[in-house]
Amino acid sequence: MAVYTEIDDDQLAGLLARYEIGTAVSCKGIAEGVENSNYLLVTDTGNYILTLYERRVNRGDLPYFLGLMNHLAAKGLDCPTAISDRDGNTLNEVAGRPCAIISFLKGVWPRKPHARHCQQLGAATARLHLAGRDFPMQRVNALSVDGWAKLVSDCEARADSVHDGLAREIVREYDGLKAAWPDAPGRAGDKPLPHGVIHADLFPDNVFFLGDTFSGLIDFYFACNDYFAYDLAICLNAWCFEADGAFNVTKARALIGGYESVRPLTDGEVHSLPLFARGAALRFLLTRLYDWLNQVPGALVKPKDPLEYWKKLKFHRQVLGASAYGIER
Repeated sequence: MAVYTEIDDDQLAGLLARYEIGTAVSCKGIAEGVENSNYLLVTDTGNYILTLYERRVNRGDLPYFLGLMNHLAAKGLDCPTAISDRDGNTLNEVAGRPCAIISFLKGVWPRKPHARHCQQLGAATARLHLAGRDFPMQRVNALSVDGWAKLVSDCEARADSVHDGLAREIVREYDGLKAAWPDAPGRAGDKPLPHGVIHADLFPDNVFFLGDTFSGLIDFYFACNDYFAYDLAICLNAWCFEADGAFNVTKARALIGGYESVRPLTDGEVHSLPLFARGAALRFLLTRLYDWLNQVPGALVKPKDPLEYWKKLKFHRQVLGASAYGIER
């Protein structure tokens, strides 16, 4: 979450007049994350999140994101819902930006995830994948292999200013992954890997707990249709490395065990996991590098260190099989 666009009192009052959620008591910007402008909105009926959509978010994708949250919640997954206005709309506009008011999810994200957090995340990720099976809308993953090409091109000239030799290594890695990556779901031959709705951004700050008990998932604005194993690989990257860069196989085993307690992985998914882990590391290296090189003046957000994902990518490069992630078969 972050704040790029500010709203004044009149704009907020005009927006709330379209809804039946009361009048504003306070509206405070949330200075975390990197994508959209987010506010903690308190009205005389309760707490909400007001999101103004910015930057990489395509307005045409918003019905998918908002509809997906409501679909998953109706299926019993713990996640926020998009609030409808008096006319039944979940998408509106304020301060020149498309916006939505989202229900408030109780909980906090774990600053130092433990294996028990990883186990519950794995189970929740599998539940998400199953709950999304009958969601009728489709969205291509714009940040899969084809989408990385532009990021590579945009960052190549200045990448070495962040780390000497990084540009060359990124191009090398991208070329290798592109050659090995399976086709997009639906075009992967007679027996494609299992695929469907994925979250695609399950970092710790998008997963809430009450104490040590899972309470829900937030921030579905990268959700799309892609391989389930790729979603799991994103989680491996986000949850299973320590602050010093060491990979924690105990956390990985807990994550995958939690996932398989709900939805067992196929042999093909297990085989693909090292490739997807490398791809996920490159994807977040590229988007972090782009944001690092193209910082927005005045934004209440600190760009995240791209080199964290360069170190993770180097780890995945030397992995010989899924046993490195705690899978024993």
